[in-house]
Amino acid sequence: MQVFDVILKEIEDVIGQVDEADLDAAMALIQKDTRIFVDGSGRSGFQAKGFAMRLMHIGYASHVIGETVTPSIAAGDVYFAVSGSGKTKNVVNDTRAAKENGLTVIAATSKADSPLAELADCTIVIPGATKGDKNKKSVQLLSSLFDQAVHITLDALCLKLSRRDHTSEADAAKMHTNVE
Repeated sequence: MQVFDVILKEIEDVIGQVDEADLDAAMALIQKDTRIFVDGSGRSGFQAKGFAMRLMHIGYASHVIGETVTPSIAAGDVYFAVSGSGKTKNVVNDTRAAKENGLTVIAATSKADSPLAELADCTIVIPGATKGDKNKKSVQLLSSLFDQAVHITLDALCLKLSRRDHTSEADAAKMHTNVE
């Protein structure tokens, strides 16, 4: 079996375990009149930023925690945290602060019983292997499998949101950068 076949099989296995009802629950919390703040560290942070960008393309007010142009959070906003382990210290601490400030929390993690999931109003469980995880195996290094699966899962969530909101490809293209 070639390496691409192995990787694709792993991704397919993980995505097959993601409960689409988790996406539907998250959709109920994400509305056009609500600001969405995304958070994550390392490669999970890259996936969170990609999610924020796609949300912007489909018409949402999305922001990335830690960026210099990110406004302050406020009660009623949505906080979307991504952490494979669900215990990344700065993500969990920031999420706790968001919760204390009255934000609705959505978590994307591989661990339903993690500190991050415990803080969340809604958890999307993406059971891909993460670094140091003794219970889940992958031929890939560290958290690569989780990172790949969370990217696909968050793109699926954006697709579902765009369908719910009747946002077309042309609508999204209008929001795409035009200075490249």
